[in-house]
Parts: sequence; C-alpha cells; structure tokens
Amino acid sequence: MTAKIFANSGTSIFSSTKKWEELIEDTEFVNVLLSGVLEEYIQKQRWFGGKSNKLKYIELSEYFKIQQDGEVYFGLLLEVNFVEAFYHHYFIPVAFTSDKNIAPKSRILPILLDNQEGFIVDAIYLESFRKVVYQRISSALLVDKTPVQYHKTEEFNFLPYKSSRFIGVEQSNTSIIYNNTIILKFFRRIYADKNPDYEMSRFLSDKTAFRQTPPYLGSINIIDSENINITIGLMQKLVPNNGDAWEYFLKEIHQIFLNTDTKEISLKDLPAVEMFQRKKLSELPSQITDWMGLNLIHKVNLLAQRTAEMHIALGSEFEETAFTPARFNGDYTVWLKNRLTYQFQNRLNLTENNLHKLEGYALQLAKEFLEKKNEIRKRLVNFDWTKLKGERIRIHGDYHLGQILVQDDDFCILDFEGEPESTIRDRKVKQPPLKDVAGLFRSFHYAIYATIFNNTKSYNKPQKELFEYGELLYKYMVAIFLETYREVTQKANLHIGYTNERIFLLKYCLLEKAIYELGYELNSRPEWTIIPLKGISNILNS
Repeated sequence: MTAKIFANSGTSIFSSTKKWEELIEDTEFVNVLLSGVLEEYIQKQRWFGGKSNKLKYIELSEYFKIQQDGEVYFGLLLEVNFVEAFYHHYFIPVAFTSDKNIAPKSRILPILLDNQEGFIVDAIYLESFRKVVYQRISSALLVDKTPVQYHKTEEFNFLPYKSSRFIGVEQSNTSIIYNNTIILKFFRRIYADKNPDYEMSRFLSDKTAFRQTPPYLGSINIIDSENINITIGLMQKLVPNNGDAWEYFLKEIHQIFLNTDTKEISLKDLPAVEMFQRKKLSELPSQITDWMGLNLIHKVNLLAQRTAEMHIALGSEFEETAFTPARFNGDYTVWLKNRLTYQFQNRLNLTENNLHKLEGYALQLAKEFLEKKNEIRKRLVNFDWTKLKGERIRIHGDYHLGQILVQDDDFCILDFEGEPESTIRDRKVKQPPLKDVAGLFRSFHYAIYATIFNNTKSYNKPQKELFEYGELLYKYMVAIFLETYREVTQKANLHIGYTNERIFLLKYCLLEKAIYELGYELNSRPEWTIIPLKGISNILNS
C-alpha cells in the first residue's frame, strides 16, 4: 500500500496496482478495511444492531463474487466482535466506482485503483449491481450447486429489468423494489443457517393454500466454507396495500375515544366482559357495538380469521420435519424455562436500576412488579407439559400489527424472521400458535395506550379514566378475536388445546411478551413502560 493524494481534495487514500477483480486477495487492502474503515461505516448504518455496545474488532469471515457478463461485485460476510464478549455477522456487498457523484453515504473507502481514482462503496447503492442481482435471480437454474445459489419460483413470469429503488424505512435489512412489482430484501445481519423469513415464505407459497402473505419469488443463499447454507436475500411479490395495521388501528381507536366524548358515553353504562371470555359478533351488547363501531369489530374478526388460517397452513405439513407439528415434551419445557428465567432476571435488574425514571402510575406498577417477582418466577417455571394436549408448530414469532398490511378489506402478513432478540435456533423452535395470538393481543394493548399518549389533548377525560375505557376496549377486542380464532382452527382440526389449556397458554405467553417488552421500554421510552407493566399486572391479577 502507498499513500496517494486525491487530486482535488488533498485526502490521503489507499492505492493499489491490482485490478478490481483481484483486489479482495490483497491482504494489505483487507487489513485497511478491517482496521477501522468498515467499523466507521457500519456504525452509521440503520441496520447495524450493535450501536449500544462497544465494538472491539471486525474479521472477514468469507467473501464471494456476485457477477454476470464481466461485471464483478464482492459479497463480504463480516464477523463483528464486541467488548462485551459476543459477536454478530453482517453482509455487505462492495463495488469499485469512479463516479465522483456517488452518494456520500454509500462510500466506504476512497481508493486509487490501477491509476483510477474512485471509491469502494456499498454496492446496493449502484443500479448496475441491483440489475445484476435481478438478472441472476430471474434467470436462475432449477438446480444450482454453486457456492452462490440463486433460486426462482417456476410459477412466476419475470419481466426484463426496468428499474429499481430503495425502501428507506427498515432497521435491520435493506429492501429494493424492482419494476414497481417485486421486492428483494437483503438481510444485513446474517446467521449460520437459512433465514426463517426465507423458509416460512417459501413453505407457505410452495406447499400451502395460504395467500395472505407476499408470494415467494426467489432468493440468494451462500454455501460457506463449512458447507452451511446462509440466506442473503429473499425476493417476493410487492403487495399493494393501504399501510400497516398499526396505523389503521391507531386511527380507529382514536375515533372510539373521540366518540366517547361526543356521545357522552359513560363507562358504567358499558357492559363489562371477563378477560379471555369469547364473544360472537351476534352476542355483543348493543352499547358495545355502538361504542366500538362495526368497522373495528369486523377488522378484529377478520384478523382472527387470517391468523387462524396462517396457523392452519403452518400446521398442515406431515413430511418436511422442519414444519411437522409436534407435541409438548420435556425438552421443550427445559428450553422454555431456561430462556424465560434468564430474560426475567434481566428485566428485574433493569427495572431496579431505572426506577428513578418512572413516576405516577408507572412507578406504582413497577414496584408491584418487583414486589411480586417470586410469584412471577413461579408462574414462569410452573409449566407442566404433561397436562397440555395441543400442538406446537412453526409460528410467525414476532407477530404484531406492524407486521400486517391492510389491503382494502383484507390483511397481508409479513416478516417471518422471528423475535429480534432470539437466536436463529430459538426462532425455529416449534411453539404453541397461541404465542402469536398473545403477541397480537399485546399489540392491541399497545395501540390503545399509544392512542391515549399521542392524543391526550384531544380528549376531555383525564388520562387515568381513559386507561379504564382502554382496558374495556382491549377485553372486547380479545373476546371477538378469540371466538373467531377458536372456531376457524377447530373446524380445520388444528389442536390448540381445550378452554383451560388455551387460557393457561395465553396467560403464560402474554406474561412472557410483556416481560420481553419491558426491556425495550426501560432502555428506550421510559414514559411508555406503563404499557408492559400494566400487561404484567393484568395477568397477575386475573
């Protein structure tokens, strides 16, 4: 390596006489990248998940070529090690460009390569790279045994490449829209296994009749030096939509609270309902129908139906062992208890260390959480699998309103990657389908409280009274959902357990979810800690 000077800027840059196609074999170049250049670059990226930790060093685990007709790009698999004694793996495709107008945020390293000034950049910013990827997937062979494996579904007619653009809202991945009809998700944080989103998408498209999820179109997988199959990209059909269900439910719930004021609806005039009591639409009291509105009622009902259909599809396989239903057993119970007791202790420590950030009702609930820690721990370890007759299946794993698109009068379910904090192995463990249901119920609870927090000045009633209306609304949403979900799964012979078993599992999973949420809120939004704390309190007092 020699230090050269950029003609116009005076900046010292890396120089090499090698051609681009050979540069990755230059140990000096690789050392420069790993000595701080990539560290600086990745820490600025939204998809980098280690911002709250101290980075120690980066290693190049693997590299591979993405190429076509003489165009060559390199895919880098990086091992990012942290001072806290753990590591992540990330994927970055890189390219050389002499374009001085390339977006500054794409630049990784200025370079003089074979007497040509330019930059090493994140290749995803180059349309030429995005085009090559599209063409490699759309022309993929039926069987690909090379280290870089492109795959496409035979049922879809790929049109010639016309255009590509970014979606700029994601936290953990980078997605590209092709021809305004196709979406390719590049997984930035990668795992030594097939990504669950790829597995679930392909399974649902290829082997089931479930159509309320974007159809699988293709993928890119890497076979690494240890013969491990690693998913780099997932291509799906772009689904027309009206936004996500989270925003939809926020608007509907906001309207309910506004109607509560304008119609002067008193809480004592609204019939109560027990938590987990099921209600057919025809059984809803007229006061509740008038208060909630038919629109939200029917949307909750439809969402229950689509969720049930998703689980029926995921529980329908009897050949591919990764998807065949399983019974509860001792191994699952040990895995579950170990995982949850560790997580619970972490949340206890966080709560004790952050009490000073809380006040009012949130502080009261936090103290209740700490005072009842032994009761909570007992609930978590009191999981007797011998009494459970339902099935475990592959589930969504991170199921909430933000993962669901609204399509006029229907829904489309997205993103089967699983819980972000979980290991790739844990995300593939077969779970009771009611864990997804519990995740959605927690999302209902969040939507209600978020509406109150975001619109307090729009309502006449004090916040504490709004919480009481919100809790009643939540119970009715749960009641409507449970009745439809039970009816649809029962007709399809998906075994989710009898009434007492279902209630036990729901309580258990709701407690688990709320404890999980508590960590995020304490670290990021202490003022919202009341939501998971109230969820925990509801279970403890039900």
